[in-house]
Amino acid sequence: MTSAPLSNSTAHWRALDAAHHLHPFSDTKALNAEGVRVITRAEGVYVFDSDGNKILDGMSGLWCSQVGHGRHAIVDAMAQQLYQLDYYNTFFKTTHPAAAELAAAISEVAPAHMNHVFFTSGGSEAVDTVLRMVRHYWAALGKPEKHIFISRRNGYHGSTMGGASLGGMKPMHAQGGLPIPGIIHVAQPYWWAEGGEMSREDFGLYAAREVARAIDEAGPENVAAFIGEPIQGAGGVIIPPANYWPEVEKICRERDVLLICDEVICGFGRTGRWFGCEFMGVKPDLITFAKGVTSGYFPLGGVIVGDHFAEGFIEHGGDFNHGYTYSGHPGGCAAALANLKIMHEEKLVDRVRTDIGPYLQERWLKLAEHPLVGEARMVGLIGAMELTPDKSTRAAFAAEEGTVGLICRDFSFKEGLVMRAVRDGMILAPPFTLSHEEADELVATAWRVLDLTHAELIKRGMMVPVPRVPAKAVASA
Repeated sequence: MTSAPLSNSTAHWRALDAAHHLHPFSDTKALNAEGVRVITRAEGVYVFDSDGNKILDGMSGLWCSQVGHGRHAIVDAMAQQLYQLDYYNTFFKTTHPAAAELAAAISEVAPAHMNHVFFTSGGSEAVDTVLRMVRHYWAALGKPEKHIFISRRNGYHGSTMGGASLGGMKPMHAQGGLPIPGIIHVAQPYWWAEGGEMSREDFGLYAAREVARAIDEAGPENVAAFIGEPIQGAGGVIIPPANYWPEVEKICRERDVLLICDEVICGFGRTGRWFGCEFMGVKPDLITFAKGVTSGYFPLGGVIVGDHFAEGFIEHGGDFNHGYTYSGHPGGCAAALANLKIMHEEKLVDRVRTDIGPYLQERWLKLAEHPLVGEARMVGLIGAMELTPDKSTRAAFAAEEGTVGLICRDFSFKEGLVMRAVRDGMILAPPFTLSHEEADELVATAWRVLDLTHAELIKRGMMVPVPRVPAKAVASA
């Protein structure tokens, strides 16, 4: 006779999960057969699973734990707020102190020309909001024909209908009748995989001018906006050539097309600047944000609106028939205010730029010396490494795309480090509180994981290269 699992055991939680929980971005049948990992607590830069394993959280949860886990000041601020005002909406000509104060606090750290905020519950809602906001803006100015959005292949803008459509992820477009009309996808600035024989600088101009080509083909009078992540996160931490974003901004300004930076990942310090657009040297009209604004302690996101856009939107827009039950939730706003206070007091954005960022970068980039790594890259505390069977040609693996990345990811978890696999590469975005000692541990573990992965690939006979497809061939496909 088999005993039932204990109520506080891994087996118990796995059984409950398999019976009732449908996970995001997962093959439920395969996941249930394998069994989920159960995370039970977190502290600092570490999470702990139900079997007692200590794992360095190299992905900040899901890009969001800027100040690290276990910050009682944020929890206490939320509790105090919820005791005083658990919930009220921001409809009906109403606000509350935390919403007003957070809008002001975000405006203080945003680029100087951006001083208005619309709140949502998260990043996907923020992207849907900006889609509707921009189209309403142009209609209010008497140009309803300006409705087309330009975005990038392999970009990620959330998983709602609007967000997934603006994103350029083929697996997402294969489900649910996506993308919705009025969206054009162009080349991504991914030199490693698509740059061919071009220099980084030439490829940066090529990718930017693909934006110009798309606008001109559609007609600037019909194009509302270009949206892009300063650094493509879920697409593989694609850091564009330095000339890419300034050229994109120039193209948009010349054609009266709005520029939107999706800062759900890059925002609130990840690049060593408060916002990734500042690192890239551009001034967007709108910014979408979420994740790091609360360090993941509560779901909250929104849109930061530039002054020029806000002037037309407020003066001519009338009612904006859009919003969410939890727009500006009191608990979420309290969490964000406490989070921003910690970031200011501990100078965490400066620390990413001048201390832990450069320290980790120096060590992370040396991973490119490993025989399996073709390129290691990092800005601030967001990085990636490309795994390849042939460094000299930047070749891909002959195995099904993603196989090698998943092998490496599984070794990484077993060795006590969360890294995320994207295609046949690994990506990283640790908390801003990472110490030098923890950074050393992270890189040492990553090297050990690469050794294990390399040995496994040789064992399986998978170190077989195939040529990359250059950018121009991709663009014409």
